[in-house]
Amino acid sequence: MKLDQEIALAHRLADAAGAAIRPHFRKVDAERKGDASPVTEADRAAESATRAILQAEMPQDGIVGEEFGTESGSSGREWVLDPIDGTVGFIAGRPIFGTLVALLVDGWPVLGLIDQPIIGERWVGATGRPTLFNGIPATTRACRELSAASLATTGPHYFNPHEGAQFMALAGQTDHKRMVMGGDCYNYAMLASGHLDVVCEAGLKLYDWAALVPVVEGAGGIMCDWAGEPLSAGSEGHVLALGDPARLEDVVAALNAAG
Repeated sequence: MKLDQEIALAHRLADAAGAAIRPHFRKVDAERKGDASPVTEADRAAESATRAILQAEMPQDGIVGEEFGTESGSSGREWVLDPIDGTVGFIAGRPIFGTLVALLVDGWPVLGLIDQPIIGERWVGATGRPTLFNGIPATTRACRELSAASLATTGPHYFNPHEGAQFMALAGQTDHKRMVMGGDCYNYAMLASGHLDVVCEAGLKLYDWAALVPVVEGAGGIMCDWAGEPLSAGSEGHVLALGDPARLEDVVAALNAAG
């Protein structure tokens, strides 16, 4: 399948997920999964809808989904699905969650889509192509020094004590009056569109970040782990996104300053 066809398929997957999600927005009761994280009927319905398309049209490809696990394939390709990234925000009625669709080839993300199905915003990135926001190129912004950077994370409670100390060491060198808490994948979309400078998170799973990499990098940014290494299927879940790659060394040094 050629890249244009893969992108078209990703759009159809997001359309199907959005159709399953919208009837439940602000009408939802949450359950708890085994790890105590919340899940809703909308999460399951959206992933079921996208899996059905992939199983029918791409049976040779693997599927990795947050709600229904992994199905092996024979092609070296995996579609990675997070039907609602930001379920807590979804339950709270906040339209800053997103559906994530990614395509990995041999463990590396080559296509990513972030869709906000309530307010109608969609970012698509693919290797070798500019990221598009609702069909228009998206661009990150320059950040001349770390002290002027806006920093975002989903929440401090996702860090263990050492990670929290590292994050605060980074926060201490950024513009703390512009720090953003909450937002999940929407923070990365805002970074890709030039509204944030740095996102720093820990404990992420493959389905949390795979779609974000092509979006951020196709807009001119960079994504990596906390050591500055590229993200792949084997990464441990420490994730950085920077709108200006020139600040990477500064950000890694700040994280490591906590010891």
